[in-house]
This record gives sequence, structure tokens and C-alpha cells, in this order.
Amino acid sequence: MAYRKTPSVQGRLDAAREQLVDSATAVVAEAGWSGASVTVVAAAAGMSVGSVYQHFPSKSALAVEVFRRASGREVRVLSEVLAHGTGDPLERLAHGVGVFARRALENRGLAHALLAAPADAAVGRERLEYRRRYRAAFARVIREGVAEGLLPSQDADVTAAALTGAIGEVLVDPLAGPGEDASGALVAELVAMSLRCAGAPPAAPAGRPAGPSDDDEGIR
Repeated sequence: MAYRKTPSVQGRLDAAREQLVDSATAVVAEAGWSGASVTVVAAAAGMSVGSVYQHFPSKSALAVEVFRRASGREVRVLSEVLAHGTGDPLERLAHGVGVFARRALENRGLAHALLAAPADAAVGRERLEYRRRYRAAFARVIREGVAEGLLPSQDADVTAAALTGAIGEVLVDPLAGPGEDASGALVAELVAMSLRCAGAPPAAPAGRPAGPSDDDEGIR
């Protein structure tokens, strides 16, 4: 008869696995993928190397789990803001980009690992898959903006791909740096760039409603 784990045994195993993933995530945030060896992660988790291999067959499998969980959280947050946040599609797009950028800048090491740090092929494949999820979330809100007449007609998938790439490229250097940049200004510029990329009309100057220019109406 095959051995069946009791609920208490399974609970301890699950808790140990969670501790291991949490510790690996912290190591990746501090040292990148290259620094997250099984030996280092095991020490951070207070486990033996053999215990790590009881839960994951390889360093690559552990790295993929870390990536999936961390990226999954960010995709869920962004998707929720873009799909169900307050305001019209342009406001949700602006808010979503701002939320994504601020979260990245608040956890620079992990965000850099997720977006750009060198990783093995398995993590690279996961990174491509999650980029597709980001693109899909952006494409949905862009289509809404087009349907409501707030954005010009366009291929939402192409614009979403451009946004995904541009946002990551803008953030790479600040995330890899010492954290002394003016994050608020960077986020504002990134939001403005994203709206321009999607074709949003320029914001009206403070105190003046959006509308035809003086040249259009004639100066009297």
C-alpha cells in the first residue's frame, strides 16, 4: 500500500516549501538569479541543500517558481487596475502604468530580476509568457479607449506590445541603480509617454479646459 501523508505532515511540507520560495525570492531580490544558488537559498531558509531538492528537482525549477509567483502578483495588480479601476480607459491606463512603475521602484532588486536580469533559459521562457500577459492587459484597455472615442483607431495589440517594451526599457537603468533618482518625476514621465504612445490627446493646461486652440477659433 502506498504511503499517504497525514494532513499534519502535508501541512509541514507545504509550510517548508513556502518558506523556501519566500527565502529564494529575497535572495533573488538581493543578489539576482546568478546569486541564488541552491546552497545560498538553503542557508537563507535555514534548510539543508538536500531539503531543497525534496521540494524542487533543480535550481531552475525553484527559479521558475519564484518568477511565476512574483510576476503573477504584478500582472494581477496591473490587470485589476486596468480592467476594474476607477475612471475612463485613459485614466485607468495612466493609473495602471503609475502603479506598476511605483511598485517596481519600491522593490528595485526583485523588479530588475523580473524584467531584465540575466537568467537561465527556463526563466527566460517564463519572462516571455508574462510579457504576453502584460500586453494582453494593456490591449484590453486600449480597445476600450478606441471604442469610446478616447483614442484613435489602432491595432491595440501592436500598441500594447510597444508599451510593454517601452515601460520595461525606461525602468531598467533606474532599477539597476542605487535608488537616488527622482522616482516621482520618472513615474510622471513614464505615464505621459504611455498616454502619448496610445494616442491620447494632450492634457489641457491648468485652469483651461481642453478644446480648440486660439488659432482654430481666431484671436479677437
